[in-house]
Amino acid sequence: QVQLVETGGGLVQAGGSLRLSCAASGRTFSSYGMGWFRQAPGKEREFVAAISRSGGSTYYGDSVKGRFTISRDNPQNTVYLQMNTLKPEDTAVYYCAATKTANWGLARFYDTWGQGTQVTVSS
Repeated sequence: QVQLVETGGGLVQAGGSLRLSCAASGRTFSSYGMGWFRQAPGKEREFVAAISRSGGSTYYGDSVKGRFTISRDNPQNTVYLQMNTLKPEDTAVYYCAATKTANWGLARFYDTWGQGTQVTVSS
């Protein structure tokens, strides 16, 4: 089982960019599909993006399509989330997670989670 640590969050103005990283420990990173979710105060956890084990397929939530890009570097055991044209409504704690299934958009199918990193977008 992998352990996940997110970095790269912070405060940014609307229209700006951030890149989140999620570093995984363990030798089996490439056997997991990886996803990013976010949760704002008082709201449910929301699917942001996911990427297949090889990186050949990517999936995005409707609210971030065209602005966010997920990628992975298997030799470096890292998955990234490039976030462009940020909006105040993107403010949330962002979590990366690992899954053995192809149910990309459903949090309950991810069995390992990081601790989260805060992203705050000011208007």
